[in-house]
Amino acid sequence: MSQSHGREPGCIGRRERRDAHWNAERQAVEFAVEIGEYRGVVRVSPRVFQRLLPDRPTPERCVEAYYLQRTRFESIVEWKLRRRQLTENGNVEISGRDLR
Repeated sequence: MSQSHGREPGCIGRRERRDAHWNAERQAVEFAVEIGEYRGVVRVSPRVFQRLLPDRPTPERCVEAYYLQRTRFESIVEWKLRRRQLTENGNVEISGRDLR
């Protein structure tokens, strides 16, 4: 976790959004997030989008589905951060199980 800059520690209400994009190397939708003291990257694999899309999840459809479900994904990120469910490098990965 990085240091906060003028924000209260643990403040989940204040967040900064960054645009989502397809990371071809990691084969996932990625977006940066800042919540309180936390700054990191969130990754969502195409498998997650299979539950949300009627057709095969292409990179373009995955990014589009992310924006249509943005609030849901942000809520999942907040939930995972509160429970410290981070990857080894301190980022967040959303799985299909998280959509339940």
